Amino acid sequence: MEIESLFGGIYKDRVCLVTGDTGFKGTWLVYWLNKMGAKVIGYALEPVTEPSHYNLLEKNYTSIIGNLADFEKLNKVFKKYQPEIIFHLAAQALVRYSYDNPTETFNTNIMGTVNVFEASKNTKSVKAIVNVTSDKCYDNKEWIWGYRENDAMGGYDPYSASKGCAEIITTSYQKSFFNGNEKLLASGRAGNVIGGGDWSADRLIPDIIKSAEKGTEVEIRNPLATRPWQHVLEPLSGYLVLGWNLLLGKKEYAGGWNFGPDLNNNLKVNEVVKEAEKHWKKIKFRIGTDKNMHHEANLLMLDCSKANKKLKWNSVWDFDITIEKTILWYKDFIENDQINTENDLISFIENAKNKNAIWT
Repeated sequence: MEIESLFGGIYKDRVCLVTGDTGFKGTWLVYWLNKMGAKVIGYALEPVTEPSHYNLLEKNYTSIIGNLADFEKLNKVFKKYQPEIIFHLAAQALVRYSYDNPTETFNTNIMGTVNVFEASKNTKSVKAIVNVTSDKCYDNKEWIWGYRENDAMGGYDPYSASKGCAEIITTSYQKSFFNGNEKLLASGRAGNVIGGGDWSADRLIPDIIKSAEKGTEVEIRNPLATRPWQHVLEPLSGYLVLGWNLLLGKKEYAGGWNFGPDLNNNLKVNEVVKEAEKHWKKIKFRIGTDKNMHHEANLLMLDCSKANKKLKWNSVWDFDITIEKTILWYKDFIENDQINTENDLISFIENAKNKNAIWT
């Protein structure tokens, strides 16, 4: 398959800096960029889980271990490698962890983002920055309709609040420093992302997989919570479409963008677990409670009309394929020592081609 020609071939031989390359979404993005012939530079902390997708994949790019708080080191990386586009994914990404570690969460997600923007501002080669935040950046009133990009930022828990702040900072830098055509800045807000290679704590799919591997029941603490579930490759395709347009100097694409699934992929947690059971009989669950009584939203959906119409971006896989690909990735890894990352990427691209996705 000719992967280098995707997104108009714009990423071939392009120097791309990915923060958070050791994390779940970061590993998948780096893998895809490598397949397209990009010159990838990664900057992130050491992976925090074992196993980790990062350690399982071949390292055929420059991966630098560093902290976003270390501006001097981060700035030197920018100066040395002269990246043309930045995909900023590095973050403290766990809601429940943020309750126990609010200072770390705010420092990483707010000041870490400022440091990335400052390094980008100081580096002449940088043409485009895609700041990846979250659907939880919105002031969630648990409406029965999806949030649009012009809805208010907010956040109950420290993680959500930090992402709302990161969006406000993004807008400030857009207006104050990146308001010409020389450097363009945009943000991507994705829903609940699943897929092979995630072993993070307090996430539904990793918790399911860990329990299945041990032969125990997974405890579901919020079974009726509704979320926009999507495979990790879906928002990544959105970020890459966004970066493509920014690299072409299209100023009208500098702004916030939602990348979420079709409405029928907005499912309750217990529905997701029941679908997962169909693909691996080891999966069993029981209903539990959050012993710490942390607040968690029951309903959160995104309206992706802006990305659908203006970027011509649409999701590729429905939920049935998404959950099948996800569970089988782990099942094959645990039972057969097989990593399906390449197979899933190729399958995703083929399905996108069949749907005439603009980036294919």
